[in-house]
Amino acid sequence: MAEGSGEVVAVPATGAANGLNNGAGGPSAQTNNPLSRKLRKILDTRLDNDKEMLEALKALSTFFVENSLRTRRNLRGDIERRSLAINEEFVSIFKEVKEELESIHEDVQAMNSCCQDMTCRLQAAKEQTQDLIIKTTKLQAESQTLEIRAQVADAFLSKFQLTSDEMSLLRGTREGPITEDFFKALGRVKQIHNDVKVLLRTNQQTAGLEIMEQMALLQETSYERLYRWAQSECRALTQESCDISPVLTQAMEALQDRPVLYKYTLDEFGTARRSTVVRGFIDALTRGGPGGTPRPIEMHSHDPLRYVGDMLAWLHQATASEKEHLEALLKHVTTQGVEENIQEVVGHITEGVCRPLKVRIEQVIVAEPGAVLLYKISNLLKFYHHTISGIVGNSATTLLTTIEEMHLLSKKIFFSSLSLHASKLMDKVELPPPDLGPSSALNQTLMLLREVLASHDSSVVPLDARQADFVQVLSCVLDPLLQMCTVSASNLGTADMATFMVNSLYMMKTTLALFEFTDRRLEMLQFQIEAHLDTLINEQASYVLTRAGVSYIYNTIQQHKPEQGPLANFPNLDSVALKAAMVQFDRYLSAPDNLLMPQLNFLLSATVKQTAPIPALNSAGIAGEVPVVQLAWVATPGGTLETVEGQGSLLCKTRALSSKVETPQQEMLKGTRPAQVTLQDFQALLCAPS
Repeated sequence: MAEGSGEVVAVPATGAANGLNNGAGGPSAQTNNPLSRKLRKILDTRLDNDKEMLEALKALSTFFVENSLRTRRNLRGDIERRSLAINEEFVSIFKEVKEELESIHEDVQAMNSCCQDMTCRLQAAKEQTQDLIIKTTKLQAESQTLEIRAQVADAFLSKFQLTSDEMSLLRGTREGPITEDFFKALGRVKQIHNDVKVLLRTNQQTAGLEIMEQMALLQETSYERLYRWAQSECRALTQESCDISPVLTQAMEALQDRPVLYKYTLDEFGTARRSTVVRGFIDALTRGGPGGTPRPIEMHSHDPLRYVGDMLAWLHQATASEKEHLEALLKHVTTQGVEENIQEVVGHITEGVCRPLKVRIEQVIVAEPGAVLLYKISNLLKFYHHTISGIVGNSATTLLTTIEEMHLLSKKIFFSSLSLHASKLMDKVELPPPDLGPSSALNQTLMLLREVLASHDSSVVPLDARQADFVQVLSCVLDPLLQMCTVSASNLGTADMATFMVNSLYMMKTTLALFEFTDRRLEMLQFQIEAHLDTLINEQASYVLTRAGVSYIYNTIQQHKPEQGPLANFPNLDSVALKAAMVQFDRYLSAPDNLLMPQLNFLLSATVKQTAPIPALNSAGIAGEVPVVQLAWVATPGGTLETVEGQGSLLCKTRALSSKVETPQQEMLKGTRPAQVTLQDFQALLCAPS
């Protein structure tokens, strides 16, 4: 290990060991030898933790490449020479740096001199321009203030003033078009007019009032121009199917803020569309559709129902179309009463066709095409009145009034026709036919009534109106018919009259049974039929008693009084006459069908024809019980009427006996003939205890 210049030279371990061995030789000598201590210290040093040592060794390794004796001996000198070279190199470099620094120093000195000179000059200039600087500073402050004011002014103008383009849009020429930008500018005017109210609550009231006045004047000018343009557009809507432009819809939305201009524009639209609808209606009547399809309505004037129906159908379609046009025109309008405005304008539009419509329908009605057609036309008018009123409400008073007047006129002439027909029935009353069936006048009237009621059933008139019409029609037709039948049968016999009335009432009932709202009339007819059937049954019973030969006996007994004495003393009430009457009555009971009146065969109703004889024959049988029973008592010596009436259960016994005599109905059910009743049967029955 070498010391001197601060460099450390590594000595091989073998050499160090040899050096130690060449020492004093003993442990104490080795311990006291400085070299040994240094070597031991060096060897004990851990180079891993000494970074400076490691760096020194690395630097030494760069030029100590050969480990030889010569190089080890010259190591110190090499290190010193190398250190000297390095120092010389540093000196050379630092010399250059020194020269550069001196040059820089000179430059800095020059710059310092210039700066001092400039500072002096600036100080002198500052002293000379002090007033100018103050003024400049003041002007800068004022400039900043003006810039702020300019920004405020620009914001104010953009907030409360229109641009030149917007002004030109609003103040355009009279014939100039209206575009979407116009409504944007108009909306901006309205917005400014509303926003300027804020200024009125500040100290800028003068400016606020001026701006408000300016915007109000501009608004009026804009609305006036918009109104003129909308009027012109509405006048151009003369085609049958008009197309409402979106700009016109926006115009109506904007004009709603000016109710007067809004109303005038609607009136202009209604006037234009009114002339269009009238022209279209006349063309539909006389020229037909484009290319002749559909054909002109006047071509069907020979068919009253179709003629009136086509006119009303065209009018209904036109009314619905005009309402759709108005709804498209006012779809953006939000003020109250829009629906009323639509209905009012539609009423004005359709008012023009009322006169030609009324004239033509009046011609059809006054021509009296017949009761059935009149009634169908009346129902048709009622239906379209109800339908059109559902479209336009009650505002289209002229049109609805016209249709209602025509409905009332047709209804009036219809009932006049029915009344005339009824009066003709009474003017020339026909005699009943030989078969006692309904007369030809009755059949014709019922056919007319059937057609009227059938047309009424097929109509679409509201239910309550149909029911009221039914009652009036039935009263107008049935009451004269009943009166005619009564007068016609007044000269007939009781049985013929009852048969004729039953047949006539039956025909009326079968006619009404097919239709609704006739229940009350059907009940009345049924009551009358039953009343006449009762008359017919009584006549049949009298007919049976007369033919059976017990009518005289029955009448005599009914008129007998106690003070007249025994019944056996009356003429034709002796035993021989009574036996003969019993034999004849027994024959009737054996074959009751042979004693039916011929009028029963003329009954039209199969049900009535089958059932009417049964109560008649039963009545005859019950009426015959009393004479037969009384005959038995009269044949008994000393028999009197009091004796007969004194028997407590005489009628019961008679009915018990008559149970042997079955009615024709029972005979038909059982298929047997009535049993023979003898005088001995009556005597045995009457002698039996009660």
